[in-house]
Amino acid sequence: MRSDQVDSHFAEELRRRGLAVLLMDYRGYGGNPGKPSEDGLAADADAAVDALSELGYPPERTLYFGESLGSGVVASLQARHPPAGLVLRSPFTELADVGAHHYPWLPVRALLRDRFPVVDHLALSDVPVTVIYGDSDSVVPSELSARVADRAASLAERVVIDGADHNDPVMFGQRVAAAVERLAGRVA
Repeated sequence: MRSDQVDSHFAEELRRRGLAVLLMDYRGYGGNPGKPSEDGLAADADAAVDALSELGYPPERTLYFGESLGSGVVASLQARHPPAGLVLRSPFTELADVGAHHYPWLPVRALLRDRFPVVDHLALSDVPVTVIYGDSDSVVPSELSARVADRAASLAERVVIDGADHNDPVMFGQRVAAAVERLAGRVA
């Protein structure tokens, strides 16, 4: 299945659980023009918050869900527009940590312009956060996701999916949807 199909199936599962869902692709993703950057993706996320607010869904009545790179985007977004809750699927501590893991011989920290400092944003936040990750993730090492959960000031729940890799179907399945639903029930 293509990622847009997976996302739409996951969104449909959340809708069946009584949640309204807005899916978005950032600039440079999903066929959208532009080049992704930390500032550009932040602007895209701000535009989504504005659109939801105009439709009657202000941030304080909204859950933000970010997966992988999206966890960096929504961690920053919640600092500017605090939501009712935050769900991070396969988050990293900061982008350079992922790069350094995969390319230990390169000076990744010096080369990267974009940081996406997830743990820095969460350490100062009182927004309830659920962290979900697979323990066999080959893209974002599970120890980075575990560190995000450990450092979150307002951890609501940690969900570790045994044997799951980054894009395995189970990472978009019932356990993940149930965790989102639990957080929604907690903050409602």
